[in-house]
Amino acid sequence: MTVSDDGQERATRLGQLRKAKAALLDEARPKTVKRQADRNVATVRSVISELFDTDSFVELGGLALPAVAGMEGAGDGVVMGFGRVGGAPADFFAYDYSVYAGTQSTINHRKVTRIIQHAAANGRPLLCWLDGGGARPHDMLVEGRGPTSTFVDFARLSGVVPRIGVVPGVAFAGQANLAGMCDILIATRNSVLGLAGPPLVEAAMGQKMTPQEIGGVEKHVKSGVVDLLVEDSQEAIRLARRVLGYFASPEQPVESPDAKELRGIVPDSPRRAYDVRRVVQGIVDKESMLELKPSWGRSIVTCLARLNGRTVGVLANQPMMMAGGIDAASAAKAARFIQICDAFDFPVVLLCDTPGLLVGPDVEETGLVRHSARMLTALATSTVPILTVVLRKAYGLGYYIMGSAAFQPDLLVAWPTAEFGGMGLEGAVNIIHRRELDATPSADERKALHGARTEELRRANTAFAAAERFQIDDVIDPADTRALLIAALAHRGSQRSDKRMRRIIDAF
Repeated sequence: MTVSDDGQERATRLGQLRKAKAALLDEARPKTVKRQADRNVATVRSVISELFDTDSFVELGGLALPAVAGMEGAGDGVVMGFGRVGGAPADFFAYDYSVYAGTQSTINHRKVTRIIQHAAANGRPLLCWLDGGGARPHDMLVEGRGPTSTFVDFARLSGVVPRIGVVPGVAFAGQANLAGMCDILIATRNSVLGLAGPPLVEAAMGQKMTPQEIGGVEKHVKSGVVDLLVEDSQEAIRLARRVLGYFASPEQPVESPDAKELRGIVPDSPRRAYDVRRVVQGIVDKESMLELKPSWGRSIVTCLARLNGRTVGVLANQPMMMAGGIDAASAAKAARFIQICDAFDFPVVLLCDTPGLLVGPDVEETGLVRHSARMLTALATSTVPILTVVLRKAYGLGYYIMGSAAFQPDLLVAWPTAEFGGMGLEGAVNIIHRRELDATPSADERKALHGARTEELRRANTAFAAAERFQIDDVIDPADTRALLIAALAHRGSQRSDKRMRRIIDAF
């Protein structure tokens, strides 16, 4: 071969490469772009463009093709790689619905497994764009096809790197399984999730059902599967960038709320409700609060936020729901949230205002015995800083598992509105003064006596009384809360250590 022949062949190969790479882009696939627009779902290429910092994304496996002869599709339906989001490194894989409905195949399983292993080896957050219809039936004919390690490898990332999932459209079967393992799951209003799609449901149940009938997103918001619900895929991309930022903890300008506003939020009367979100917003950096699972386990608020630029997890009783009582759903929600914070070194701030755990025969059917134990165990075994602020009610086992002195929190303080008790004060009066109450003949007199004895018990268990007995560290002006929490965290620094025990995060 002459020199000119060698140069011509090199040029030919480079031309083939450019053509193959160009074929992967949206400009070369106008029908694909239109189909995705008709679904109101962004194309994978546009997701990468909007998610990653300019020119930072490195794609892997773009030239992969289906293993079944006669089938073709860009990247075999998976786009993956790594880059930087807001200046911080992140790994990424996306099922491309425009290629065989984003189904999982022999080749794209290899691709996904590759990026999972890459994320684990480099300690990078992994963002998953889950838009697909489960396994690709055609690949059942691939010779030598064995079980994939994709799901096992993804499970083994638990507590190792953050797994952020987005369901912009359809997530059936394998994609739903991956979604269920994500630490934080974002979904759009028109999305669906299910362990089987319409064909399998019809085969198993003999019923024809639409995807929405099987697994419309409202079911998964109500059940606590979905952490964050957004309008569309464009909003999902923006929110995914924001979520990744909490785990990267990039330096950002800090704007403080007006601390004095905290003084007027919590009513003196324990019977009056208020929205604890206002308290959270009055403590953390402005615009930094992101609530997870707001529609499930609603008597506890769980949110990521920043304190003086540092990511923290805030867990607060919500008096607007069941007076802040803890039920099975809110306990399960809190337990998993604490695990996430512990795994990724987020200090936990607890804002306590609870009458305790819910009681009664109906409650016992919900497994609250176990779920409250999960919450207690998660906090007791965590290794991150714990900072507790008692806003008002601190009763019974509810207070105990909301960061009481038994956990040896880094800080345990109370607002002047706080009151403490081994149980609700009214119930305690019924037990302590039963004979006296029974001996009082008139209903009106019993009511008056009960009120008087309750007030006596309340005065003996105020924040000031607790401080005098040194059951708490201090009573503070609500306006000083933010500054005190920041100062306490400054003394602890980061807990991250290579010798630290790995923390597993429950799937639910």
